[in-house]
Formats: sequence, structure tokens, C-alpha cells
Amino acid sequence: MLNKLSRFIERHLQPAGGVSPTLSGHQKQLAVAALLVEVAMADHQFSEAELQNIGAILKRKFTLSPDELDELISLAKHETNHATSLHQFTQLINQYCNQEEKFNLMKAMWEMAYADGDLDKYEDYIIRKIADLIYVPHTEFIRAKSLVKANLATAPDTTNTNN
Repeated sequence: MLNKLSRFIERHLQPAGGVSPTLSGHQKQLAVAALLVEVAMADHQFSEAELQNIGAILKRKFTLSPDELDELISLAKHETNHATSLHQFTQLINQYCNQEEKFNLMKAMWEMAYADGDLDKYEDYIIRKIADLIYVPHTEFIRAKSLVKANLATAPDTTNTNN
């Protein structure tokens, strides 16, 4: 379960000279990307539009090379097909991310869930599950969802949805 992703992080992002007491900013970005893929695949459909949305969210929030982004998304897609639990990965978020970073992760996951203009019950479920696993209070969970919905309502529609 997400072992390949953990090995990817260790192989590419472990600081030289040993173990780091905190995750690097880059490792946090990769953790977010993996969880976004989990949300995108929650409804068992991973469309080209969702793939583009993950890329857009990550480009907007972080600085990743196109190669890093492509490798991470590909690896995360593969791992989510074989994952039985999110615990190993959410444990990293829990240990090394503060409440603000966790809140921003919640917002990014809601952005992913609403990418196609419709919130699927499985997407809602996986975000709730992740929120519980990373100890995000329910009030912050709801606040993140409300902020994303409000931003979507005021943002010009640039997506082409067929819903």
C-alpha cells in the first residue's frame, strides 16, 4: 500500500546524509499530489479532465518539474489501484504538517472533487476519511469545503463539463 510512493520519496527526495526531522517542502507537495489522485480515483473514474485538474492544482500551489509531476501522478495512480489503506501516507502528513498545511490540503482535495462540477459521494467519503486520519477538525473540514464552493461560484467557468 503506497510502498512504491514511499520508496519514490525516499529515492528522490531524502536529504543527503541521513534522516531529516521534517519532510522537505518537496515531500509535502508529493504527499498532497498522491492524496489528490486518491480523491480523483475515489469514484473509479479518472478522466483526462481530472488528470489536467490535478496538474493545474499542483502547478498553482507548488513548483514541480514536468517530469516530477508526470512520474508522481503515474505512480500514485498505480498505487491507488492496489492500496488498501491511506494510513501510511496520512501518517506522514500527520507527523510533519501543521494545521494550516492540513487545511490547505483539505481545500486542494475539495478543488479536485469539484473539478467536474459535481461532488460524487465517494469523493466526499474519501475526503472525510482523510480529514479524520490527519486530525482535521470537522469545522475546518466544512470551512474548506465552503471556501472552495464559494470560489467556484464566483470564478468564471473555464471547464467544459457535460453534466
